[in-house]
Amino acid sequence: MEQNQLKLIVSKFDVKGSVEEIKPLGAGLINDTYKVVTAESTEPDYVLQRVNENVFPDVDMVMRNIGAVTSHIRQKLEAAGEDDIERKVLRFIPTKADGKLYAVVDGKYWRLMVFIPNAITKQAVDPASSRDAGRAFGRFQAMLADIPVQLGETIKDFHNMEFRLQQLREVVAKDPVGRVSEPKVQRMLQEIDARAFEMCKAERMGREGTLPKRVCHCDTKVNNMMFNDRNEVLCVIDLDTVMPNFIFSDYGDFLRTGANFVAEDNADMAAVGFNMEIFKAFTEGYLESARSFLLPVEIENLPYAAALFPYMQCVRFLWDYLSGDKYWKCQYPEHNFVRANNQLHLLFSVESHYPEMQAFIRQCLNK
Repeated sequence: MEQNQLKLIVSKFDVKGSVEEIKPLGAGLINDTYKVVTAESTEPDYVLQRVNENVFPDVDMVMRNIGAVTSHIRQKLEAAGEDDIERKVLRFIPTKADGKLYAVVDGKYWRLMVFIPNAITKQAVDPASSRDAGRAFGRFQAMLADIPVQLGETIKDFHNMEFRLQQLREVVAKDPVGRVSEPKVQRMLQEIDARAFEMCKAERMGREGTLPKRVCHCDTKVNNMMFNDRNEVLCVIDLDTVMPNFIFSDYGDFLRTGANFVAEDNADMAAVGFNMEIFKAFTEGYLESARSFLLPVEIENLPYAAALFPYMQCVRFLWDYLSGDKYWKCQYPEHNFVRANNQLHLLFSVESHYPEMQAFIRQCLNK
């Protein structure tokens, strides 16, 4: 977009200082992001971001969630007497017109937050960054365990296993592109069906009242944290998916991507496997900061969470393959099936490590 257009959008918000330059920032796949540089050294720079309403249809809900979460975390940090708070929690700027945390310009949704200086993100998943991630996301959940407001569900049924299986069953029944009869698909469906009841136990326990929903990040990638120059985690970022969910979402989703030895579309199934070093580092960090509020039922089901997310992603990739590859971009005709098969083999590896995972969790709790 042109500078004049971007400056017009920024002018809708209650900013300090005058805008000198607006330039693209990062390479996000969902939202368009820009850095707003101010002319005065005494005033902060900002981050301008367009919220993708196709992914998040209720932007008002998203921003109300984010406002409640960042306000609550800020209060917790202030009560604890922490320093450098402006770099430890995001600050969103209200609009001049109505005080909301977003503005609508030409039918597009925009928000503005204070730029956090001298901070970096990381891409590498290794034991050190995994331990940091576990500690950071566990602390994020812990600080929000007593939030006094009910957050909305920004992406409905995002991590609902029963819903994902129902999607798959519907496309199997319709078979729109004639792929269901393929022998490899039939074999995969058998593996999925054999585990369906067990993998839906979170939803059952939720209905029974034995498993609570908590405020979760729901996108626990290693690059969704910011670090200072001493390699310490400052804060968790990318809060669009923050919503009520079972804690398994944050725990299992990180391990699904971080603890696979290869990328999720690697076609060499012999190379797929569950990295126990990443599991141990992330689990150690997570329990260090989250065990203060976790129930025994949540802790004892962490290995289940590690299996749940490869299973869920296998179901989703297979659903897209049988639908005709409409959701994820594909580089070749079998791409989605390869992805599904990769996740199925990751699940097999996770299952083989159940006893070792359970023993390590007990070890962490006994420290």
